[in-house]
Amino acid sequence: MTTGGKPVPGFAWPEALCAPVRSLPAHKRLWIAFSGGLDSTLLLHLAACCFPGSPDLRAVHINHQLQANSEQSEQFCRQTCEALGIALLVRRVDVRAETAEGSAGGIEEAARHARYAVFEEILEAGDLLLMAHHADDQTETVLFRMLRGTGARGLAGMPSERALGSGRLVRPLLEFDRAQLSQWANEAGLEWVEDPSNVDERFDRNFLRHRILPELKERWPGLNARLSHTAAACAEQVALTDRLAEIQWRDCAPDGRYPCTERLNQLPFPEQKNLLRWWIRTSGYELPSIQDWRQVISDLIHAREDGKPELLGAGFAIRRFRGRLYLVPDQPEPETASAELVPDEPLCWGGWRLLLLPVDGQKQPPPAIRVSTRQGGERFRPVPDGPGKLVKKWLQEQGIPPWERPRIPLVFSRDGKGETLIAIGDLWCSGQYSGGAPAAGWRLFVERDCD
Repeated sequence: MTTGGKPVPGFAWPEALCAPVRSLPAHKRLWIAFSGGLDSTLLLHLAACCFPGSPDLRAVHINHQLQANSEQSEQFCRQTCEALGIALLVRRVDVRAETAEGSAGGIEEAARHARYAVFEEILEAGDLLLMAHHADDQTETVLFRMLRGTGARGLAGMPSERALGSGRLVRPLLEFDRAQLSQWANEAGLEWVEDPSNVDERFDRNFLRHRILPELKERWPGLNARLSHTAAACAEQVALTDRLAEIQWRDCAPDGRYPCTERLNQLPFPEQKNLLRWWIRTSGYELPSIQDWRQVISDLIHAREDGKPELLGAGFAIRRFRGRLYLVPDQPEPETASAELVPDEPLCWGGWRLLLLPVDGQKQPPPAIRVSTRQGGERFRPVPDGPGKLVKKWLQEQGIPPWERPRIPLVFSRDGKGETLIAIGDLWCSGQYSGGAPAAGWRLFVERDCD
């Protein structure tokens, strides 16, 4: 444990340090990400000073269970919060298990994913989570990303505020150097716990912190301010490219869902790339590692009509069908077994929800209903007394993408004469089971996305 000396009762925190905390956006609950280190300990005391006795102020400690002093750190956090009268939530995560499953960035990245997953879980609408990142952290982040290879978005560093789960993450200390925070923590007599991993130079960020940055700062004393300016300029550039993508999206995807390859083809390659990357990000997915975006985009736009070009990412794929691009989330294999639909009992089946309800005053017994996917050769009459059609051909005529067709539920009614197709997903339903007065005395509901 490290201490700045004897605690100073009623220590007056500098107004410059208090101002970013006092001017936080309106919120329901205020969380402090509390590791027990110098920075988060200072932030916790600062919040306690700015919001004295607030029942909405609380802290969260993530125990990664990686260091020999993890138990000591957790206990320190409990004691500190108890002394300040702040409710503390402690979560333990198994980072080693996550790393064993193949985290690309090693144990550092696995630990980050684990704690942010907890943050997203606990944050509710209207909540703020404060993190104690400072100017030195921003400098490390920008340099680290530059060395790994990045564009303007990476060089923009950490934003001072962004959405996180149902709430928002705020970094009120980004304008302050760590040396300033350390001085104030010592003057206030704060105690904190040092993480032994912070001196392990096998970790890239520690190598930068202890070996590279001191040399750079000696040569360029204003390094933090210089890189902060660079990050801000890159952030402005990112905002402009995002705005450009929003404008071009309205032109390339008039329906707001599926961009048109013909219109996309009219854009220069950098704008095509920017638009697709914006689409992926705003859809909630991480950008895939693609070496040759030009070739991938060319394939999506110019592949033969009967081709199946695809851009693959983690959890999704972008596919083309009839001149449109579709962002398709990864899905389990289509259902293969049939299911019986029991009246008044919702059936969740293959990402669909089906329900059969009696019509008021009906006196007919419930029909036998079976749900299945297309097996081949199914026929139906889209219009009563009209010609019969193959389901396969009808789905093609409706413009249903080929990857969706095997998942669409077909609903059959069964009697002594055999089975009759009465519904095709939410695309068509027989008048016997729909409308204001279904002839069968029962009404069928078929909806997508069963939770």
